[in-house]
Amino acid sequence: MSAIKYDLGSDQILTLTLDMPGQSANTMNNEFRAGLKETVGKVKNDLEKIRGVIITSAKKTFFAGGDLKELHKVTREQAKDFEDMVNGLKADMRFLETAGKPVVAAINGTALGGGLEIALACHHRVVMDDDSIQLGLPEVTLGLLPGGGGTQRLPRMIGLEAAFPFLMEGKKVNPKAALKAGIVDELASSADEMISKARAFIEANPKCQQPWDQKGFKFPGGAPHHPAMAQKLVIAPAMLKQKTKGCYPAPERILSAAVEGAQVDFDNGSLIETRYFAELVTGQVAKNMTGTFWFQLNSIKAGGSRPEGVEQETFKKVGVLGAGMMGAGIAYSTASRGVDVVLKDVSVENAEKGKSYSEKLLAKKVSRGRMTEDQKNAVLARINATDNAGDLDGCDLIIEAVFEDSDLKAKVTQEAEPKMAANGIFASNTSTIPITQLAEASGKPENFIGLHFFSPVDKMQLVEIIVGDKTSDETLARSFDYVQQIGKIPIVVNDSRGFFTSRVFGTFVNEGIAMLGEGLHPASIENAAVLAGMPVGPLAISDEVSMTLMQHIRAQSRKDTEAAGGQWQAHPAEAIIDRMVDEQERKGKAAGGGFYEYPENGKKYLWPELESLFVNPEKARNADLQELKDRILFVQAIETVRCMEEGVLRTVPDANIGSIFGIGYAPWTGGAIQFINQYGVRDFARRASELADKFGDRFSPPSLLLEKAEANEIFQ
Repeated sequence: MSAIKYDLGSDQILTLTLDMPGQSANTMNNEFRAGLKETVGKVKNDLEKIRGVIITSAKKTFFAGGDLKELHKVTREQAKDFEDMVNGLKADMRFLETAGKPVVAAINGTALGGGLEIALACHHRVVMDDDSIQLGLPEVTLGLLPGGGGTQRLPRMIGLEAAFPFLMEGKKVNPKAALKAGIVDELASSADEMISKARAFIEANPKCQQPWDQKGFKFPGGAPHHPAMAQKLVIAPAMLKQKTKGCYPAPERILSAAVEGAQVDFDNGSLIETRYFAELVTGQVAKNMTGTFWFQLNSIKAGGSRPEGVEQETFKKVGVLGAGMMGAGIAYSTASRGVDVVLKDVSVENAEKGKSYSEKLLAKKVSRGRMTEDQKNAVLARINATDNAGDLDGCDLIIEAVFEDSDLKAKVTQEAEPKMAANGIFASNTSTIPITQLAEASGKPENFIGLHFFSPVDKMQLVEIIVGDKTSDETLARSFDYVQQIGKIPIVVNDSRGFFTSRVFGTFVNEGIAMLGEGLHPASIENAAVLAGMPVGPLAISDEVSMTLMQHIRAQSRKDTEAAGGQWQAHPAEAIIDRMVDEQERKGKAAGGGFYEYPENGKKYLWPELESLFVNPEKARNADLQELKDRILFVQAIETVRCMEEGVLRTVPDANIGSIFGIGYAPWTGGAIQFINQYGVRDFARRASELADKFGDRFSPPSLLLEKAEANEIFQ
C-alpha cells in the first residue's frame, strides 16, 4: 500500500492523500519517498488530464516531518549517499511545483518541519482555523535545519528577516498567526470548506508558477545585496554568535544556507541547503540533541520511569504547605491545570501573598491576549489561601514547600498528614534533605515521596521525583501521574543527600567559586561557563540562590552526615563563601549584592572588589579557556556518573534530561552522560584523571567510568 493515495476525479482534479500505513503520523521516511516517486511517475503520465492537485492528509496531523530514526543513524561516511537521497526527494517535490498545474495544500492538522516544507512547495495553502494546529520549522531545536527546501522557499515567500525567527529559532504559530505572517493563504472553518477553497483556487488559477520561478522575481524586503538588507546581514553573524556562543552549528548553517541560497537561483539554493543539511545530520551536536530531546525525552513522557501495573490517577485536590516562592509557584502550576489547591501558610496574610503570585502571572496572560478575564478568575478561584489546617481535609496529595530544615518539615508533616484522603500522598519539595530521613516523621512512609520542583516553577519544566527507602511503587506511579497532569517532565531518582540535580548543581557552583579562590578572574570564570554552553555563570547563580542558603544547606548536610557516623569532606569553595558572607557581608542578590552589584537602574556587574580580594594577576593572565570549560562540564558529568554508580540515578534518559532541564547543563551536549559518550569514554576518563592530578579528587574517575573505559562501552 502506497504512503500517498492517488485519486484523479472526473473533474480532473487530483487529490493526493498522505496516509502512511501502520503509523499514526506521516513522516518523510523511505516509504514516503518511494510513494512520492511513484506518485510523480503517475502525474507525469496523467499530466494532460490533470487540471490541478490538492495535497491533504488522512491523519489527525497533516505531516510530522523527517524520520528522526533514519536521520540519527546517518554517518559521515554515508554523507554523499544521504545528499543524493535528499536531492532526489526534493526533485520529486520540485516536479509537482514546476509542472505548470496549480498545487494546493489542504492542511487539516499540525504541519511542522517537513510537513510545512511540503506545504511551502505548493502554490496555495488553506489551513483549518483551529488554535491547536501548529505550523513551523522547528528543526533547529534538534540541531538540524529544514532540509526539504524550507531555507529557500520561506525567505522567498516572506523575506529573509521575517523568515529568520522560523528558521533559526524554531518559532511555531497557530493558523491565524501563520496567515498574518504570510505562511498560509486562507483559513477554513471545516474540512469541507478547506477542500472547497482548494478547488476554488484551482478553478481560478488554471496555470500556476511560484513567484521565484517567474522572470523579474524580487525578494520581499530585499535580497542580500540590497543596501538595507546588506546592512543587517553584516551584523547578523555576530548577533547570532552572541546567542549560540559557538556551541550550536545549526543556526549558523541555517543563516548561511538562507543567505547564500538567496544569491543564486532556487535550484542551486536547494543544493546549497542540502550540503549544509548533510553536514548537520552527520555532525555530533545533532546526534546529541536528537538523541536526548527526541528519543530520550519521549521515552520519559511515555512513562519509561513509571512502575507498571498501577492504574493511572487524576488528582482533584492538592494541598501546598508554605506560600513562599516555591509553594506559590506549585500552587499556580497545579491550579492552572484545573486542580483545586489549598495554599496554607502560618497566616492568611502570607497565604494571600502567595496567591497574589498567581494573580500576577495570570494578569500578564490576559494582557497578552492568551487568556480571558473569566479564565483568569476561574484559576484563582481554585486556590484557597488559608492558615487553617482543617482546609486540607480530603486532599489526595499534599506537598510541603517550607524552609530547608528537618525539624520544621517534620512538624508540618505531622500536622497535615492526618487531614489527607485515605491513601493520599505526602510529598516534600526539599532540594537536599534525604526523603527517607524526612519520612521518619510520617505515619505512612510508604506514601511519602519527594517532589523536587525548580524555581521559578511556572517556567521550569522538570520535577525530580525522589523515592525513599519505604516509598511504594504505587506512590511513585501516582506521583508520576500528578507531575504529568500539571504539564511537567518527571525524572525518577533514588534517595541520597542532594539526590541527583542538587548534587550536580552544587559541583558546578562550587567549581566556579573554587576557581575564584585559586586567583582566576571572575569574568573569565563566568565567560567560560557561558561559552561551555551553561545558561549562566556559577557566580551569578550563587547570588540568585544566596550564599547564606548555601551555608545553611552545608551546615544541615554536615550535621546529618556526622550524626550518621560519616566524615564531612570540605570543598575549597566553602572558605570563599564564608569569607564573602562573614567578612564582606556579601550574601547574594536578595541581600543587595554578592559576587555581583545590582544597581536599581541598570544591568548587574561583577563586584569590583573581587579583583583585589581574590585575583592573582599572573594566574588570571595565563588562564586556559579550554581548561576552564572542561572543569565546568567535567565536574558535573563525573558527579552524574557517581549518582549512577551509587544507584541514585536509575536510567541514562533521566540523567540527561534531568541535567539539562533541572541544572541547565549545556544542551548542545545532549546531557551530562551523553557528553561523556560523545567525548569518548576512554578519552573522558583520561582527561578526568589529568584534571584530578591538577585540581583534586573531585575529578577522579569513578569506578563505573573506569569499567566502561576499560571495556570501551558507552553509557546506555
